[in-house]
Amino acid sequence: MNFQKKIWGRHPVCEAVKSGKRPIEIIFLSKEAKGDIVEEIKKLAKEKNIDLVHKDKGFFYNFGQSHQGVAALLGDAERNTIIGVEDILEVSKKNGKPAFILLLDSITDPHNLGAILRTAESAGVDGVIIPKHRACGLTGTVAKTSAGAVEHVLIAEVTNLSQEIERLKRENIWVVGLDTGAEKSIYEMDLKMPLAIVIGSEGEGLHKLIKEKCDFLANLPMNGKINSLNASVAAGICLYEAVRQRKNS
Repeated sequence: MNFQKKIWGRHPVCEAVKSGKRPIEIIFLSKEAKGDIVEEIKKLAKEKNIDLVHKDKGFFYNFGQSHQGVAALLGDAERNTIIGVEDILEVSKKNGKPAFILLLDSITDPHNLGAILRTAESAGVDGVIIPKHRACGLTGTVAKTSAGAVEHVLIAEVTNLSQEIERLKRENIWVVGLDTGAEKSIYEMDLKMPLAIVIGSEGEGLHKLIKEKCDFLANLPMNGKINSLNASVAAGICLYEAVRQRKNS
């Protein structure tokens, strides 16, 4: 698949140029844009021989909300960080640490996906596995919301998420699915083992087949009147509980 043809926002564009993982044809800057990040973008563009064009503020309305006076057009080459699950597994083995992988079951909100990718990169996951169908793709809004994390975290798009769970299990990676009906909470789980955490969609949670494939199910304790959390918030809590346990092990 081809990644989105345009990205916008100071951090997403800056991180895209830094990473060098995708060809950037041209960078547009508002004539009014100022600040340290803008200067860094200018410097990087010069170093990497990327065309930089100044435009009036009105030009950026074509690039969606929160453009911050910075946008970029991308080339046709496929995004290098769209990889296979085998590549994530290889990274896990080279790390010399227990595997730490995140799977997303049909996240459809681009803001949620971007926020999850930002948290996943910050938590140090080996990679994120997402479905190709019935889920949000890697759009410009996702890139903007991720604050540039989409340029660094490894992402594998797969046709059949349940089959990939089986693959992970054959690699002796334990799969923990987040489910409101689970008997144990995430805080009662051993997250120091080779681990893949599965987060379900915003409305439906985990699909039945995905739930059945998991080795364990865990809930997040809900002490208020609301019985569920935003998917990105839930992912953040689970990922950082794993980080906490591994740090103290």
